[in-house]
Amino acid sequence: MEWINLLVDIVKPIVLAIITLIVGLAIIKAVVKVIGSQIEKSKLDDSLKPFLLSVISAGLKVLLVISVIGILGIPIASFVAILGAAGLAVGLAFQGSLANLAGGVLLLTIRPFKVGDYIEGAGYSGTVKAIQILYTELVTVDNKMIFIPNGNLSNAGITNYSVNSTRRVDFTFGVSYDADNQHVLQVLRTIITNHELVMQDPEPFVRLANHGDSSVDYAVKAWVKAEDYWTVYYDVLEDVKLTFDRENIGIPYPTMDINMSNE
Repeated sequence: MEWINLLVDIVKPIVLAIITLIVGLAIIKAVVKVIGSQIEKSKLDDSLKPFLLSVISAGLKVLLVISVIGILGIPIASFVAILGAAGLAVGLAFQGSLANLAGGVLLLTIRPFKVGDYIEGAGYSGTVKAIQILYTELVTVDNKMIFIPNGNLSNAGITNYSVNSTRRVDFTFGVSYDADNQHVLQVLRTIITNHELVMQDPEPFVRLANHGDSSVDYAVKAWVKAEDYWTVYYDVLEDVKLTFDRENIGIPYPTMDINMSNE
């Protein structure tokens, strides 16, 4: 009878552990399904949803394994200590990847930009093609693909040029001190107001801005639609040069006087 009791003492926790494992996995599956449906209805980024779901599932399974180990009579404290030490070792080995992972979660949660936006950050600029968990993919204006670690991007200042529908184009034009001030102002106002892509509300700004060492500097500021920014920028630069030449408005350039002596 003793061996039967001993066998029961051995088999009982094993059977209970197996039942707990099976029932626990079924419960976790149901819970994850319910949470998944709620996450799908949320406004979180599509790239973040499966990641969060997998983290929740993994966390619940770890708790289930710890419970099963406790039923088998294995000291949970020792197991948790081993698990913690292993986690620390893995964390130290992959601290760069973990930083990128945390950065990816932060970017996908806060969403300072989205796919299709033109941004500048971490020393790079381009159109966002994809936001992955570890890296963000940018396509530059000359069609290069850049993979920026999310850890670097989340810790750097990010400029998003696509958030607002309008942008302001700023120019500074230097002219000769010999040029007539009112004439220059009139020419610049005509150029900027006559451009079909320049918004008239707010009204373009044209004023004398600075008395430089060799030039009088004029500031020109105009609002345009975001997608028209570069078209207006290059058009105005070209128009100003052509008009200044036609109106005999001098554009100064650096000069150097060299005095030679025979002494």
